[in-house]
Amino acid sequence: MGLKSIEFIRARSAGFQPRVGIVLGSGLGDLAHRIAPTRIFKFEDIPEFPTPRVSGHAGNLILGELGHTPVVALQGRCHLYEGWQMAQALVPVQTLIDLDIELLILSNASGGINPRFRSGQVVLMDSHIDGMFRAQPIIFQSKPNYGNLSRNVTLYDRTWIERAQQSALKLGFALSTGTYWATLGPNYETRSEYRMFRNLGADMVGMSTVPEAKLAFERKIPVLAFSIVTNVANSDNATVTDHADVLNWSSQAQEQLVPLIESLLSEYFPPSSAS
Repeated sequence: MGLKSIEFIRARSAGFQPRVGIVLGSGLGDLAHRIAPTRIFKFEDIPEFPTPRVSGHAGNLILGELGHTPVVALQGRCHLYEGWQMAQALVPVQTLIDLDIELLILSNASGGINPRFRSGQVVLMDSHIDGMFRAQPIIFQSKPNYGNLSRNVTLYDRTWIERAQQSALKLGFALSTGTYWATLGPNYETRSEYRMFRNLGADMVGMSTVPEAKLAFERKIPVLAFSIVTNVANSDNATVTDHADVLNWSSQAQEQLVPLIESLLSEYFPPSSAS
């Protein structure tokens, strides 16, 4: 899947070559307004693309420039809990990769498990725990070899993590790293589940991103993944979280995340080397 979508986009954007692919998760779609667009496509108009069914996911593919960097951005994503098969949900990211990007930036909203985190904090994913094992597996182009992954390789590019942390310091804030637990959703977690996730090493929990990161890793595309902690759980006290809270905290976090991404691209994809 995905061949028709890449043909559709290339036929309508001749001469444009994006260098960076960006996936804008829950509440982060406003970054799209900082992109000077060359073309904007609705997901529903692109062959084989699924259509998001969740608030905060506009469902646009945008080709344009962020600063002076040519980018392709997905304004929203499709989740497995919406009823999509794994292969369907991954078509948009597969399409970004097939556009020959050099870096994939992922973003999501997550529930905070680590008590040191705060609501609205931006955290870099440096590892994950895949709790989506009941879903259909990702169909790789070749047989992936994850034999020694936990010891000497990571899906989340160490060089880009260090670059992002350095850029954050220049902007006046520290950028923490953490382990993301991926669940199928769509329900939020119980207090007991939060305790279990924390005991097993997770710092935040969400319902996306991991399949996208795995696919990019298999295709040898560096991955930089940002997670916005939208609510920090207290496993001893019952609290209520809804999607509106998630969007609100995500919106506030954009004040840090948007300048950070712009700074990164400006420094490492300068105009002199951009197409």
